[in-house]
Amino acid sequence: MKAWVIEDAGGPDVFHLRELPIPEPAPGQVLIRVEAFGLNRSEYFTRIGESPSVKFPRVLGIECAGVVESAPSGRFEAGQRVFAMMGGMGRQFDGSYAEYTAVPESIVFPIDSKLGWDVLGALPEMLQTCNGSLHIGLEVAAGETLLIRGGTSSIGMTTMTIAKSLGLRVAMTTRNPKKRELLLERGADEVYVDDGSIAKRVREVHPLGVDRVLELIGTSTLLDSLQCIRSKGVVCMTGILGGEWELQSFRPMGQIPTGVKLSSYSGGAGDINADALQTYVSLVEAGALQIQQGPVWTFEELREAHAALDENRANGKMVVVVR
Repeated sequence: MKAWVIEDAGGPDVFHLRELPIPEPAPGQVLIRVEAFGLNRSEYFTRIGESPSVKFPRVLGIECAGVVESAPSGRFEAGQRVFAMMGGMGRQFDGSYAEYTAVPESIVFPIDSKLGWDVLGALPEMLQTCNGSLHIGLEVAAGETLLIRGGTSSIGMTTMTIAKSLGLRVAMTTRNPKKRELLLERGADEVYVDDGSIAKRVREVHPLGVDRVLELIGTSTLLDSLQCIRSKGVVCMTGILGGEWELQSFRPMGQIPTGVKLSSYSGGAGDINADALQTYVSLVEAGALQIQQGPVWTFEELREAHAALDENRANGKMVVVVR
């Protein structure tokens, strides 16, 4: 099979297209013929050497959509459409940047859908992250106001749609004033142009603060997000679109307002079940759940796709179609 192998950290040119043996699935594993996979910010960080637990050489890729080739346990049938995500995929063992991947059964989900692979490839990690952020990281409830920091990202747009369906009022941020109308058209109730400091403007609309904040930018805006929230509200950091992992000289007693809860979400496949995932996929297929898709690339264009990831040219979830 063909696989993109990374042997050293660096730019997109560190990917090398190699011929590797098709893996043999061990007991408890599923061999998947990869049809498409989404690109993720975590893969960028791994590629540039900021994932210390990942040892090279490695085939990256933390998710895929594809077809079961074989499953020794019989739990999955050959020819069955599936998603796979997380669980060490592309990190502890070779992932989806290949024509085939062997993964644990525990991270494989059967999917019933006629959607094209270019769409299905965008869904696994995105749906899991949105679902986990809302229900585990934020514990949202109908009637609350949710502020999504990093609203024009694929996760931000999809989370907004799901949150609206749950009965939340949703405020969004964008750094680009030209995208304000786009967010309003997609269903945002409020939009703030984000210059890194929006707490004062949020408080003018919500004097007591909003109920929940989904922080997708990361530590560069996290402290300001904490000033947007009401007492007993929750700020959940899920993303690092701003590229910063750490806070310098963090003072919790002074920088977390009294009664405000700070959480994070970086969960995995165990945080969503097959029925919930299928429900989301069916909503996408019916047009009831819109996803923000970016460019679709061929397998041979992986380096170009990662260059677009480096330069933040995605404007949505980017997908590589393998076949």
